[in-house]
Amino acid sequence: MADFFQNGVIGTLHNLHNRPIEDIEQELVQWSSQRPMALILPSLFSELEGPALSSILDEIEKIPYLEEIIIGLDRADEAQYRHAKEFFSRLPQRHTVLWNDGPRLREIDDILMSHGLAPQEAGKGRNVWYCFGYFLASGRSRAVALHDCDILTYKRDMVAKLMYPLVHPSLTYAFCKGYYYRGAEGKLNGRVSRMLVSPLVRALKMTVGPTEYLDYVDSFRYPLAGEFSMLADVVPTIRIPGDWGLEIGVMSEIFRRYPNERICQIDVADRYDHKHQDLSPNDATAGLHKMSTDIAKSLFRKLAIGGVVFSPEIFRTIKASYYRIALDHVDHYHADALLNGYSLDRHSEEKTVELFSQCVLNAGHEFLENPMEAPFMPSWSRVVSAVPDIYERLIEAVEADTVD
Repeated sequence: MADFFQNGVIGTLHNLHNRPIEDIEQELVQWSSQRPMALILPSLFSELEGPALSSILDEIEKIPYLEEIIIGLDRADEAQYRHAKEFFSRLPQRHTVLWNDGPRLREIDDILMSHGLAPQEAGKGRNVWYCFGYFLASGRSRAVALHDCDILTYKRDMVAKLMYPLVHPSLTYAFCKGYYYRGAEGKLNGRVSRMLVSPLVRALKMTVGPTEYLDYVDSFRYPLAGEFSMLADVVPTIRIPGDWGLEIGVMSEIFRRYPNERICQIDVADRYDHKHQDLSPNDATAGLHKMSTDIAKSLFRKLAIGGVVFSPEIFRTIKASYYRIALDHVDHYHADALLNGYSLDRHSEEKTVELFSQCVLNAGHEFLENPMEAPFMPSWSRVVSAVPDIYERLIEAVEADTVD
């Protein structure tokens, strides 16, 4: 059951009565001539063979208002790229597959590398960054939405709701982020958001003091949601991280450039489930272990940019405060699970909190050792300044791949 509570400093758009998706889509079709819309799908080749993506395409096929769909394909050889083109050919909308590992896009990467502008780390961030570049190069659309390709509970409502606040003629939002609850098979999921981000943000408020930025992050009901949308004018101005801090990094860039009145979040799904990362307690380079460290560093970095001074002593205090608040959260989620007939393994939850608390401290030490670390990829405005014909080169490379 939805509520209508407005929490925090950004607008929250609720699902109050399950309005038929056909009604929303009819309005989006009317507005699409003036505000054409695009969808970005960052995908690993392995997701074409997974349980989710084919069902996602079944839903996307029914979307009547999209001007274009941009698919970023990672970890694919030539045969796999050709298979991907066939796989996505069922889409009736204009669509393009970017073969990120192909020789032509690698040549683009080499050009950017010579200017010190190429993404340094493979992964979703790099994939999204190149998709953004192609979106700008094509110039066809005025708004763009993005979501992952492993969503097991996907409905096309998600895209419509992400687009609606941006293209409605009387609304002035520039950025919209989805929210939902993570759950499957009678269990609560979303461990990093539940047990790291929310308690860490509140611990930071206690230790370094409330800031506008922390109030902003704390306003998002699911800050790590990978589903968001933005106006085309936003895309060339932002820098996005190449590590696991992608979602927090994008939010931070939007905070830096836009007032809260132009930012909203929207209820995009009754329930959301996708593939789960391993905790990897013994491997700091993998799974939720690395993700939590990267996210914590992203928060520390943003606060430092805003003038917060950190020290080893402060990070030890942050760790202690985080640990207590996170354990309190476990109590709350345990009660929530009991009420809803869900199972929740308190031992596992508290072991996760213990790992995350160590990750918070490790992230602080890594930040102090290298405060100038810059995981952000350059804005496309900067890329165009350095390589004025980059959009033309990108279009030519993608088109050449497409016709081969």
